[in-house]
Amino acid sequence: MCSGGTLSILRSDSYADLSQYRDQHFRGTRYDQERLLRKSCTLYVGNLSFYTTEEQIHELFGKSGDIKKVIMGLDKVKKTACGFCFVEYYARGDAENAMRYINGTRLDDRIIRTDWDAGFKEGRQYGRGRSGGQVRDEYRQDYDAGRGGYGKTVQCQ
Repeated sequence: MCSGGTLSILRSDSYADLSQYRDQHFRGTRYDQERLLRKSCTLYVGNLSFYTTEEQIHELFGKSGDIKKVIMGLDKVKKTACGFCFVEYYARGDAENAMRYINGTRLDDRIIRTDWDAGFKEGRQYGRGRSGGQVRDEYRQDYDAGRGGYGKTVQCQ
């Protein structure tokens, strides 16, 4: 006979669990954010190549279930892809399958990562970095052809 603690461990699905990441710009309490994350059908997809297309995202993530929409992340100045997107499914189970089977796979020669998102709101498709792209790309020291070469701070030196 299993104790309650053991049984809950057996039912745990680490792919469907919440990560430690939280959107710092979320308006509401941490409790509100976690409640939304637990029922969300939306995934944040990061570490994409700047050359990955919406069609490629649809093809890969569509293997997990019916996609409601894909929102590509854009540089807020240039309006070009900047390495992330949101994938919204119709059903939570389909999003959980994407977390389970697609997170950590290779797309456009890059290891992509997925995370739960509390739900897309207009304006979140734009990079939050000073130069318009993602913040992490501004400070990257290495050369990454899939993400536009060197980081912005290195390019400006």
